Amino acid sequence: MDIAELFDSARTFSAYEDRPVPEKVLRKLYSHLKWGPTSANSCPARFVFVTSKAAKARLLPCVNVGNVDKVRAAPVTAIVAGDGRFYEEMPKLFPSRDFFTIFAGRVAVIDDLLSRNVPLQGAYMIIVARALGLGCGPMSGFDAAKLDSEFFPDGRWRANFICTLGYGNLESLSPRNPRLDFEEACRIV
Repeated sequence: MDIAELFDSARTFSAYEDRPVPEKVLRKLYSHLKWGPTSANSCPARFVFVTSKAAKARLLPCVNVGNVDKVRAAPVTAIVAGDGRFYEEMPKLFPSRDFFTIFAGRVAVIDDLLSRNVPLQGAYMIIVARALGLGCGPMSGFDAAKLDSEFFPDGRWRANFICTLGYGNLESLSPRNPRLDFEEACRIV
């Protein structure tokens, strides 16, 4: 797949074909996205792939009204969350340096790293999903506190965003909205 297929012609989906995304595809998705770079190889994102009717029934009350139908119809909704104790894995992920003591008990430092690296890993998920032929519908339209309470009651993981996944229904697409030109969004200094 070339870059134009990953970005230029790729679309955000709100509707999907009525076919499941096999577990082996979700495993393959993670097996690739995990290699994307993060600060100090911290890998703080955690992914919950909501696929069952029971789990979806728990998720739907957490989603804003305008997104309920999208989530209900999607074969998968990924909850992209941050692990507030990601640093406990640092001896494995970056064994040559003691990052554990840099982060342990330092909430502001932890939250700062999570705020950048969790959405970064979520973006890797979207790119890999597209490369695997899946459509994606990322959204922030949900009650994070309610979702965290439902799916992460111990408080260790916290939702950053959710993203529907499936085989996109091309017939459901509306005309594409524009993007900013280079001169509007970039500076070279």
